[in-house]
Amino acid sequence: MPSPAWTRKAGKNPKGGLNAKGRASYKAQTGGTLKAPVKSGDNPRRASFLARMGNMPGPERDSKGRPTRLLLSLRAWGASSKADARRKAKAMSIRLKNKKKKGK
Repeated sequence: MPSPAWTRKAGKNPKGGLNAKGRASYKAQTGGTLKAPVKSGDNPRRASFLARMGNMPGPERDSKGRPTRLLLSLRAWGASSKADARRKAKAMSIRLKNKKKKGK
């Protein structure tokens, strides 16, 4: 029996993150529901992801200069690097907090 699609190439999007098949196999194995990336706009889920992944250890490129899965995932969520992800997450969090204050 092969391993779940989310751990193999079949479940990974070549541009970063998981494809629909990968998200479905993850849900079948763990029960967790993963949503597709939010590529733009102010969204709390996007801000959280960018902040978390912007602080992940590891290189953005491998020894041959190819982007790692980390960098590909950041690009799928609209950031060009770990530093850009941290910058966008911080700015987005401030805007979301200000928007929440105005709504009250």
